[in-house]
Amino acid sequence: MQQAPLYPVVRLLKGKDDALRRFHPWVFSGAIHSAADGLQAGDTVTVTDYDGNILGTGFCESDSIAVKMLSFENRKIDEWFFLEKLNLALEVRKRVGLVGNPHTNCYRLVHSEGDGLAGLIIDVYGHTAVVQAQTEGMALHLDEIVRALKLMPDLGLQAVYNKSAEAMQRMGKEDAVIEDGYRFGSRLDEVILENDSRFLPNWEEGQKTGFFLDQRESREMVRHFAQGKTVLNAFGYTGGFSVTALKGGALRAVTVDTSKKALAMAEANIELNGYSKEENPCHVADMKDYVTQMREGAFDLIVLDPPAFAKRHQDRHRGLGGYRFLNAEAIKRVSKGGLIFTFSCSQAVDKATFQGIVTAAAIEAKRNVRIIDQLSQPADHPINIFHPEGAYLKGLVLMVE
Repeated sequence: MQQAPLYPVVRLLKGKDDALRRFHPWVFSGAIHSAADGLQAGDTVTVTDYDGNILGTGFCESDSIAVKMLSFENRKIDEWFFLEKLNLALEVRKRVGLVGNPHTNCYRLVHSEGDGLAGLIIDVYGHTAVVQAQTEGMALHLDEIVRALKLMPDLGLQAVYNKSAEAMQRMGKEDAVIEDGYRFGSRLDEVILENDSRFLPNWEEGQKTGFFLDQRESREMVRHFAQGKTVLNAFGYTGGFSVTALKGGALRAVTVDTSKKALAMAEANIELNGYSKEENPCHVADMKDYVTQMREGAFDLIVLDPPAFAKRHQDRHRGLGGYRFLNAEAIKRVSKGGLIFTFSCSQAVDKATFQGIVTAAAIEAKRNVRIIDQLSQPADHPINIFHPEGAYLKGLVLMVE
């Protein structure tokens, strides 16, 4: 017997249900036949096929992605739903050795579609969880999410910080306060550990949730190769790659970024780990200008980790040009036998396209280049196999003759 829908219904066009039956979590506006009256972004809906068969439950969106699915069942979305999902996510982090790790106490607990919670990011920094609702639907359920977090003693949380201002402002809610019961984390609330390196995350003002947790394994690889090398950390933000390079025995690490505030944090992180900020300078500069003025052979290892040059497909052509320029200039100037760690976090640029652009850059630089490794996002940023769009981080380790 067919269940009654728990929420207002979004009905799909005939033949437009294939993606959902393959468990892809997005419903595009062009697939919709009809929707209940008065629906707004953030509302919970039941999605059915043309014949009324229930396909699942999700949150309404206001863009071309009209619904983001949370369950492929007729499911009530409440505190117990979130607790179940959060426990499943926690189990993954336990299995990969990130929970209770004495050397690393920061990790991503929830990675949006990768953990079946589209539009939700939760990062754990020691005893603080930073919650970022990226959609109105998740913002409307912050209280239930926090209550679920409080029922998870293995997390050892003492604070929850809400970094959901964008979604809440779209809803006309300036106040980003969530349920009482946990104090709010302050800007420099606690020192975190990543593979025994120490950092001060800035979740109030920093990018993402305060630290780029997705580069943990790449930073560790830089540490492995850094012995005796001079290192350039381009787009260095708060100095993560610089600190780990110095931990690995780098002779010197130079950090470049356009943000004075980020570089002040980078200097603090360098000193926190026992290194001199004078010997390992941080420069406020546009990387496009900096890289063209670099002396050839000045650096033995260069990290290129720019912001997303192509956040949307319409930005793709210009973004590819930016990646090509930076990589070509770095390949021209890195020392003989040097290494370049080059990344793209643009979802609109796939792995093959990024490698093709780096190849074009090597041709332009007229130097022989080998790919010695290929990098991606770590296990706490999982990719839902039914949602390949979640594979956003791409990296190549190049050796330049």
